[in-house]
Amino acid sequence: MIELPVISANQAASNNEPTPGTTGVKKPNWLRVKLPTGEGYRHVRGLVDTHKLHTICESGNCPNMGECWGAGTATFMILGNICTRSCGFCAVATGRPEAVDWDEPQRVAEAIHLMKVKHAVITSVDRDELKDGGSIIWANTIKAVKALNPDTTLETLIPDFRGQWENLERIIEVAAEVVSHNLETVERLTRKVRIQAKYHRSLEVIRRLKEGGVRTKSGIMLGLGEEKEEVLQSLQDLKDNGCDVVTLGQYLQPTSKHLPVVRFVHPDEFAFYREEGYKMGLDYVESGPLVRSSYHSEKHVIPGYGIQKWQEEKMISA
Repeated sequence: MIELPVISANQAASNNEPTPGTTGVKKPNWLRVKLPTGEGYRHVRGLVDTHKLHTICESGNCPNMGECWGAGTATFMILGNICTRSCGFCAVATGRPEAVDWDEPQRVAEAIHLMKVKHAVITSVDRDELKDGGSIIWANTIKAVKALNPDTTLETLIPDFRGQWENLERIIEVAAEVVSHNLETVERLTRKVRIQAKYHRSLEVIRRLKEGGVRTKSGIMLGLGEEKEEVLQSLQDLKDNGCDVVTLGQYLQPTSKHLPVVRFVHPDEFAFYREEGYKMGLDYVESGPLVRSSYHSEKHVIPGYGIQKWQEEKMISA
């Protein structure tokens, strides 16, 4: 079994690292996953190693890597690995990024082709220092991936481009099957969790994407101190702004320098949010402790799939 990377107070102390706000919350048994196995996983693993390909699945130590790779899905990060923002939950380095690599779109497209990925997720760091916010590289990457991999479905997990909507329009013009922008947390905690972001700006990203005819998606982390009523309000806010797909998962502290885990949310509570989300009319709700933005994302491209499965479950249990 693999234990997910949460830093405890004892670990931090032994490493002489600071422990800001450490709660000492014990990690529950449900946050354990099996070692990745299977022919599909081994095939992708071999290609990644042989050709020195980079996926966020590996660098983010995602607990679902084995399952996703086995299903023919993978996530790639573009625009470098240094972010201009300093979100309290994210392990990506903050600083001044390197120059834009204009050959990157083709390399990403070739990596997806080489790995024979059936469904790809592309994300990026924030590039607030660029006038275009990185949107030109984003658009070029989407076009390159589609050109070389016409049978591969695609999700793009984009930044908010600081509310400079001409940059978002570039994404809408070449939109993938799903375009995602994560709300990350409830309104009250946004400034603490995403210091340079704005709750209602993120909602406007979703609204503008939907008005542009795009299938939309967003994600929320739990365990940062949010109340149940606040989570329900965020789900309703997303629905009211045209969000189709929502993922909810457990926040895990990447290092002791990041925001602490306030609590580990029980699977039953995740099931409650899934139920309530579908009652609100969301098209797909992926909710569970191990859920990450790209988990089961190959299913999120299918309109009606999630809510139909939920309706069938209700009929069987009735």
